[in-house]
Amino acid sequence: MVSVFGNVLKVHQWVYENSGGVVGHRLLFGNPTLLLRTVGRKSGQARTSALTYGRDGVDYLVTASNGGSPRPPGWLANVKAKPECEIQVGRRRMAVVARATLPDDPDYARRWAIVDKVNQGRYSAYQKLTKRPIAVVVLTPAG
Repeated sequence: MVSVFGNVLKVHQWVYENSGGVVGHRLLFGNPTLLLRTVGRKSGQARTSALTYGRDGVDYLVTASNGGSPRPPGWLANVKAKPECEIQVGRRRMAVVARATLPDDPDYARRWAIVDKVNQGRYSAYQKLTKRPIAVVVLTPAG
């Protein structure tokens, strides 16, 4: 089941990227989805990840859940190494600066509630599957 879901996510991301954002913003479960473009910290290669997001004022919030895996997603290490990255929301692209937050951040619980609600409680379910604290990454538009 996980591999089928993983393939669905890959197809969703492919459609989003190859339609220029015309299709894909709300395709998967109706959740708002953005494309996060990072640079691989080891490879230097461009990387793109389709992620459900929430909004906190001007900021975009994404969650490094990796489906509750014990290991965080690779994109989290990439944004920690190089916080300047790009997002695409629908057809709009923008430069952002990423900042990972964990439960010791005073705004973490509030931000977690925002993203968990957008994803219908899935992140709370994922947190129960892993001992690592799942980061909420704040993407602040540059400039």
